[in-house]
Order: sequence, then C-alpha cells, then structure tokens
Amino acid sequence: MRRLTATVLGALALAASAWAQSTITLVGAGATFPYPLMAKYGDEYTRLTRGKVRINYQSIGSGGGIRQFLEQTVHFGASDAPLSDQVMKDVRTRFKTNALNIAYALGAVVPVYNLPGVREPLRFTGPVLADIYLGKIKTWNDPALQALNPNVKLPPLPITVVHRSDGSGTTYVWVDYLSKVSPEWASKVGRGTSVQWPVGVGGKGNEGVAGVVKQTPGAIGYVEVTYAKQNNLSYGAVQNKSGRFILADLASIKAAANVPLPGDMRVSITDTAAPDGYPIASFTYLLLYEDLSVNKAVKSEAEARALVEFVKWILTDGQKYNEPLTYGALDSVPQQRALALLSRVTYQGKPIGKEITGR
Repeated sequence: MRRLTATVLGALALAASAWAQSTITLVGAGATFPYPLMAKYGDEYTRLTRGKVRINYQSIGSGGGIRQFLEQTVHFGASDAPLSDQVMKDVRTRFKTNALNIAYALGAVVPVYNLPGVREPLRFTGPVLADIYLGKIKTWNDPALQALNPNVKLPPLPITVVHRSDGSGTTYVWVDYLSKVSPEWASKVGRGTSVQWPVGVGGKGNEGVAGVVKQTPGAIGYVEVTYAKQNNLSYGAVQNKSGRFILADLASIKAAANVPLPGDMRVSITDTAAPDGYPIASFTYLLLYEDLSVNKAVKSEAEARALVEFVKWILTDGQKYNEPLTYGALDSVPQQRALALLSRVTYQGKPIGKEITGR
C-alpha cells in the first residue's frame, strides 16, 4: 500500500512538473498596421518566458481580426478601428459580457508614392488627397498638386490609386480622415474598414499596398509609416488643422493623441487640432472579452492568466519596443486607462485582471 501511494504521488508530481513546463500558445489575429510591433512583442515575450508562452499573431487585417474575435477562434483580436457601438451591443447580447478595446500603441498612416526623380517629400492637403482618391485629380502635374509643391517639377504621369483590398483598420483611419476633411468624400464614400472605392487597384495588407506602390511608377497609396520606412517608399507631409505641413514621426504622432480620452478608449484622433500633430494618426487596439470564459478559444484558467499577463506586459515593460519601430508609446494617462480596462477581466468569476494588474 505504501509502495502504491508512493507510486501515485510520484505520478502526480511528474504530471504537475509536466504541466508547469508545458507551453501555452496565445493566438491573435487582425491589424497589419502594428504587425512589426506585434512580431517584436512576440519574440521578446517568448524569450522572456523562456518559451513557456508563445505568441502566434496572424496579420490578416482589422476586419479579419474583428471577425475571428467574434467567431472566438483566437485568444485576442487586434484592430486599428475600435469596435463600433453596434458591435459592442451585439457582443453584450450574444455573449453576456463586454468587449474591451485596449489601446497599446500609436501609429500613423502616410501617403506613399512612386515618382521617379522626385526625392523631396511632397506636400498634400486633406481635400487634395480626397480628390485623388475620388478620381478627380488624375495626373501628378495637376494644378492642385503643383500649387502645393511649387519648387518641385511634377511629371505629367498618370496617378495610379492604390487602396486595400481587404477589411482594414488602416483603411478606416485613412477614410475617417478623408471624411472629416472632404464633405464630398463623406457623402459619396464615407468611413469603414471596407468601402466602395471610386477608383484604384487593391493590395492585400499594408504589405500588399506597399508592394504595388513600389512596383508602379506614378502610384499613390497609404500605409502605416513603419511599412513606408521598411520598403524605402517616399511619403508626404500632410497639412493639419493649424495649416502646418507635418511629416509623421514619433513627436507628431504622439502630439496628435493629446485629446480627451473616454473611459472605454474608443476615440478617433484623425484631423487633430494639436498644432504639431500629424493629422492621420491612430491608437491601435487589442480586443478582449471582459469575461474570458465565454471565449471558446480560451481553454483553461492557465490560458486566461497567460493572456492577461501578456497584455499587462505589453502595456508596461513592452512599451519600450514601440518607439524604435516608429510606434508611439502610451503616455501615463492612456496607459493607466488601458490597465484599468484590463483589470476588469475575469475567468469563471475569478477577478484575474485585478489580481494580475494589482488594481
């Protein structure tokens, strides 16, 4: 009997040891906008946990990320556009819990172009960008563009408009801005992660748009600024509300976020009133269920805790990886707001968010 007991205890100890050493893989999907940053987070967090927690992030676009979040095939979604009021309501109705939109970084969408022989950054206004995407401005030497760039000899080259072909938070940021600065755009096209484009050709993901622009002389597109830099694409300065032409950089991106922040963090910061702010900037969000036990992708309390620990790390120690990749880190106010949202997370009634964040 004593030998049997010892054998059972040994087996239990071995099982416990195996469980402790097992690897948890957290699966996320969504925005291509922050993919370089999410890839960095994943690499660093896997190294930090010595491989005990791995991150599998699928860069499929914000529309796909929202869809997989709602279909509960991922631990977390990611989107540059916060969930709409209707989707927030649908989550409460279907799953009897709230969706959380947790901002973790700031980024910028920039107009990129391929104009052989033109090296200096071009200047754009919002209405001119809208008219290009409406198909009203058709060549690079159009008087509207030449007036903004009097010292640049613009070629009589046809403009090839490039847009996203997939549901996209980058698109949402771009058309949200165009809707604010162009009444014609607002009435004819509007805003959304997918829209009916008046003209142009599509590319899948920020990578796809960057690739089409790079291969097409005369092309103009829109991508997150990190993709412009990684692909050596020219990108322009955009006039803000103060009349200043602003290039996207860390300072101008963070300046754009100097706005009142609602408790749920769902806010648009395009067309900022900040004098030094870049006008096509955005927070980017992680999407979580407040009650993680309703998410079919979360199989255990261990996975739920691993997810909350990972998000807490992103919001704290992980922020140091934002700025080297030209993503703005969260200042104190949005950081505390994001941690407050994370603290609301539960699993089967257990306040794991409060336990892990210490709030």
